[in-house]
Amino acid sequence: MTVTVGGLPTWYAEYGAGDPLVYLHGGFSSSREFAPVCDAYAARFHVFTPDRRGHGHTPDVPGPFTYEIYAADTVAFLDEVVGGPAHLVGFSDGAITALLAALSRPDLVRRMVLISGQFHRSGLLPAFFHGPDAVAELQATPLAAMYAEQSPDGADHFAVVAAKGIENALTGPTLTAEQLAGVAARTLVMSGDDDAVTLEHTIEMYRSLPRAELAVVPGTSHLLPMEKPALVTRLALDFLTTDPAPTLAPIRRA
Repeated sequence: MTVTVGGLPTWYAEYGAGDPLVYLHGGFSSSREFAPVCDAYAARFHVFTPDRRGHGHTPDVPGPFTYEIYAADTVAFLDEVVGGPAHLVGFSDGAITALLAALSRPDLVRRMVLISGQFHRSGLLPAFFHGPDAVAELQATPLAAMYAEQSPDGADHFAVVAAKGIENALTGPTLTAEQLAGVAARTLVMSGDDDAVTLEHTIEMYRSLPRAELAVVPGTSHLLPMEKPALVTRLALDFLTTDPAPTLAPIRRA
């Protein structure tokens, strides 16, 4: 369904019942990426799957993409559609969006699962999205075909969305590790062991978030939710549905 959120048309779907959970998809993609595991989440939660501006079924609007804009859109969605606080599960650009939303409106975020996200642009490997052929390379991927099937803007507009998304990834986010101390929500930081976000950066994020837990999924890349969906989903749902286990030899949490 499409509603006006924060003054912009936004497409989303709903599934299941229970505590609200919002899934925030990756860049150049849509909430469609969540479909293979949606039923597992909907068995436990009232799931909302919005498509961000310029992604999926949601039309693009003039102007750049920024993570701050994405976060503001998410806050508006939580306020106007969900109607209150929710769990956030974000992948890649969606993880960054969730992080910024939690910093700006901690009252709207219960628990977070941040999958393959970075808090500063330096955490992304230098080869990712650099080079004059980056847009053309994205146009040759299945992402372009998926965009053509869903977007109200038409297939040719994918080049515009790809260029804006790449510019956003190269210029943001720009948070500092010290700013992460302001995140109140209990958070699971998840990464592939061969991720496009460096493992060192992921560990710094984990150490800087006050209530964080860490999961590094073996044998996976930046696309770990698609490579090992059952394991990633099991880790996320265990975190979202259980209280922290008491540890017998705590160090960081001592």
